[in-house]
Amino acid sequence: MNNSMTQFLINYAPLIILFVVGWFFGSRHERQHLAQLSIAEQTLGHIVVSSERFYYPKLAADSKGELVLGSVVIAQDYFKMIIARVLSLFGKNLTTYETLLDRARREAIVRMRTQAQAKGYNHIYGLRLEVTSINQLGSMVEAIAYGTAVVDIDTATDHLNS
Repeated sequence: MNNSMTQFLINYAPLIILFVVGWFFGSRHERQHLAQLSIAEQTLGHIVVSSERFYYPKLAADSKGELVLGSVVIAQDYFKMIIARVLSLFGKNLTTYETLLDRARREAIVRMRTQAQAKGYNHIYGLRLEVTSINQLGSMVEAIAYGTAVVDIDTATDHLNS
């Protein structure tokens, strides 16, 4: 009995160790990314983002709208892919993919806001989000956020007054 247990550990210990290490570092990286997103969203909070298609802002003199976009590709770690496969067998919600999509959307919007801020805009309207799977496993997604950036006088005065 002892010999079979030793043989089992020799055969599967490296796989189990790699699995645990992958889970630890993947979870750690995801928590760090979510914390960075929260900080970036607070920093860029003065840039108003709206999904309104037909918006008539009070533009600053000689100001025109410009397309701004943010794009990101985010991959899922293998541990979460395995968990998602097991959950899908039982028809459960795939919360591991929900966090992947949430991170991708939020990062794309942060990058779009960063581009608008770099160009001096304070309002983005007509926001559109597109998310697509890059590989057949669904472990990598690309998110693109785009909209029309303008300098809105009302938004600028609200920001200055607060």
